[in-house]
Amino acid sequence: MKKTIETFITKAKSKIVSEKGELGDSVITIVAIFLGAVLMFVFPLMSLSERTDDISQLAVQNATDEFVDKVRTTGKITLDEYERYLQTIAATGNSFEAEIIVYQLDENPGVKVTQAEMTKIGENVYYNKYTSQVEEELNKTGRMKLKEGDRIAVTVNNTNKTIAQLLRNFFYQVTGNDSHQIAASKSAIVTVNGSN
Repeated sequence: MKKTIETFITKAKSKIVSEKGELGDSVITIVAIFLGAVLMFVFPLMSLSERTDDISQLAVQNATDEFVDKVRTTGKITLDEYERYLQTIAATGNSFEAEIIVYQLDENPGVKVTQAEMTKIGENVYYNKYTSQVEEELNKTGRMKLKEGDRIAVTVNNTNKTIAQLLRNFFYQVTGNDSHQIAASKSAIVTVNGSN
């Protein structure tokens, strides 16, 4: 009887060990399938979305460069050009916040200073017009005339989360709402007086 019990216990132990081995193999198989799926689908998706953001970045930077260069060489901002610029950057499929600052050279800088000259360094006085003021003037008159020596600066940042940002935040636990993936900026000095 004792041998029968010992035989039964050894057979039960070997059966438990073999079941645990099969269970361990199943878990390893599931983990391997999961890792394979991640490697096959998620990382290529991350790479593709990063590439999409790079293309959007390039398109926004080029549109910003063209807009500022056109203002610099024509000496004016027109409502049509501004709206076309906003449509061009929106065509990337992202939403953006565009900020424009126009530094206008004071017409009469020598009122308080007797030796003031426009060509001397440090003698020029600028006043600023910001996005809301520029848009208000564009909506009223359809254009904003600038003078030679005025400066313009345009900064654009995306306000939505791109797929690349969402995936990066999920996998790398990057946090923060102030981060933007797509941004462009350009500034220039106006080289001509604006005409009608």
